[in-house]
Formats: sequence, C-alpha cells, structure tokens
Amino acid sequence: MPTYDDAHGIAITYDIWPVEHPRAVVQIAHGVGEHAGRYRALAEHLNADGYTVYADDHRGHGRTGMQQWGDAAKLGRLGVGGLRAAIEAIHAFSGAIRDEHPDVPLVFFGHSWGSLMVQMILNKYSDEYDAAVLSGTAYRMLGSMDSGYNLNKRYAHLGTTGAEWLSRDPAVAQAFVDDELTTLTPLPKLFGPIDAARLLGRPARSLARDLPLLIQVGGDDPLGGAPSARRLERAYRERSGLTDVTTIVYPEARHEVYNELNREEVMSDLTTWLDERIAVRG
Repeated sequence: MPTYDDAHGIAITYDIWPVEHPRAVVQIAHGVGEHAGRYRALAEHLNADGYTVYADDHRGHGRTGMQQWGDAAKLGRLGVGGLRAAIEAIHAFSGAIRDEHPDVPLVFFGHSWGSLMVQMILNKYSDEYDAAVLSGTAYRMLGSMDSGYNLNKRYAHLGTTGAEWLSRDPAVAQAFVDDELTTLTPLPKLFGPIDAARLLGRPARSLARDLPLLIQVGGDDPLGGAPSARRLERAYRERSGLTDVTTIVYPEARHEVYNELNREEVMSDLTTWLDERIAVRG
C-alpha cells in the first residue's frame, strides 16, 4: 500500500481507486475507530461514475495505526501532535492529491469524525476544494452534537455487539466488531478531553470559496441527526455565505448512511448531486 509521511514522521497508509480520465477526484476522510477499507463499496460506485477515489487511514487508525503502534489495542490513539496533527496530515494529503491531479476538481468527503475535520479544514482552506460532502455529521456545538461517550445507548437492546448505532443492518455491526482494524472505544477516551473539546466550533464566517456542499445524515443518527444537520446547513448559508447547500435526511437511518439498508439510494443521491456540479471531461 502507498504511504506518505506526515509532519511528525508518521507513515500514513492510503488507498487509491483510480479511473482513466477522472471527471473529479474524491478524497475520503473516515470516522473514528475505522479505516479507509470500509469505503470500498462507495469508491467502486464512484469509479463507475467516472470519479477517482483516494482514502487514507488517519493517524492511529487502521493500517497506519498498526504501523504506528504495533498493537491493535491502541488503535484510535492519535499519538504525538494529537488532533491538530491528524488534521494537518489530512490537509497535506489533499495537497499531494492536487499535485498528482492538478487540473481535476477535488471533492472533499468526510464521514462522522472525518466530517468534523473536513469542517475544520474548510474553515481555513475552502478555496482548495471544488465541492464537499459531509456524512453522519453534526453542528459542532454543545447541545447539537453528542459527546460520543455512549452512542449505542438507545440501541443496546437490539443486539450484543455495541455497534448497533451504526446501521439498521445487523451485518454492519457484526462486521465492524469482527474487523481487526476497528475499535469501538469512544472518541473522548481515545483522544482525551482537550482534543475532544477541540472538535467543537462553527463554520467560519465568509468562507474563501462558495463551494457546493452536500450533507447526508440518518434521521435516527445519535451523533446529531436531522436537527443538528439543519442547524449546520443554516450556519453554512448564513455565517459562511454558501449558496449551494443541500441536506438529505434519511428517515429511520442511523449513523453510517453509506452502510444502511438503503445504501444504494444514498450512493445514488451522492453521484446525482456530484454529476449536477462536476462537468464530464472530454
């Protein structure tokens, strides 16, 4: 697998799902406790519509985490530099992708924790991206985003894996706990209180670029759900000045809408939205 070194010398492992003459490149930022490999089906769907996909295993996660720690019990811990270094590494990855595809639009896709980091990166560098997608996301303020200590609380009676909050599909929860590169350790415990608090914030005023933004959340997502997503959309319109913001709420869906029972609908909504904004390359 290809790797790049971040500013602290951590080797970040990533995947590429390429197509010839891509209409755009989609960079995926995954959620806490997981890894890029869980996005293969999405990448293949995007490939079929003409998009090249890049996805890294963030600091402390997946193959990067195993190389970093050599111990699966430590997966999810970010290491030296903490959250700030993890965000810097993802932004640096964007730069490397841009260098490889200088004339191709770059779409920034983030899920869950990845979507929170995408929000933070866009606050400073929105001019570097051509569109953004936030999945399983939330408005990053107390009262609008769950603390993350026990996201499975309301679903605990539905199974025994502890991952029932991810999807209505029981196979998704079972696959998550069977995956040797995932962890269900809560984000506040992995990151500590200081880095967990750093995830709080709002969209910046007057982003540098009026980029198209898609928000996709489950109506039964414990991280924030529909009310939080609507607040986020309103903030991007009123604070940031974005004029093309679309929010799609999937009734009864939980946190991982791309692994939900209606995942085909969710993926189709994504490519339909992208196709309306990204021109076909000749």
